[in-house]
Amino acid sequence: MNTELKGMAAVVTGASSGIGQETARRLSGAGAHVVITARRRDRLAELARETRALVVPGDIADPGLPKKLLVACLKKYGRCDILINNAGTLETGPIDDLDLDRVSEMVRINVEAAFRAAYVFIRHFKKKGRGHLVNLSSILGTKVRSGAGAYAGTKYAIEALSEALRMELAGTGIRVTAIEPGLVKTELHDRWPVPPAKSLNIPHPLVPADVAECIMFALTRPPHVNIPRLMVVPGEQQL
Repeated sequence: MNTELKGMAAVVTGASSGIGQETARRLSGAGAHVVITARRRDRLAELARETRALVVPGDIADPGLPKKLLVACLKKYGRCDILINNAGTLETGPIDDLDLDRVSEMVRINVEAAFRAAYVFIRHFKKKGRGHLVNLSSILGTKVRSGAGAYAGTKYAIEALSEALRMELAGTGIRVTAIEPGLVKTELHDRWPVPPAKSLNIPHPLVPADVAECIMFALTRPPHVNIPRLMVVPGEQQL
């Protein structure tokens, strides 16, 4: 058990499945208080029974949700130390097939909503002189592949935000980390006709627990240590 997090309070977005869900479990197991959010109330309720987390359901694209999450965390636990800025979606495809409405929705979630959450919580962290922002980026926040330019663009935006915030907050006691996973087996790929593990020839993709472990590593470094970026990929992934 990572006792470094005992008694701290964390907010996890996109907690109804995948990386967010597994990270909420790890945080709770480490003794942290957890606030979880996503749109699927039933999934959140199930996770809350397991983790004793506070459930604040909502759509991360709602401009008022980040403030609501912060207020709920402070009211319930009297503090807020960590934001896991995880909610996101994925749209890829060739030029002629890409659904532009879905791409626009992805930009609203992956960029606009993520930026809003980051700034709401960072402003609170600045007032307290402590805190840790963890932004979920991607290996495609550092490079691109054919058909994935729009998605990669949203993650490049997260990389730029994370680095600029890290620079601005250096020396304040507030840490910023961008997590850059390679291929992860999650529900985001369930509607794909050909799973990316097959199309990319990666028979052993990461699982959410692999990424959650990296998040916990970054969170539990000594106060003077910041991990600005942490990339984790399957051993078979070349990109």
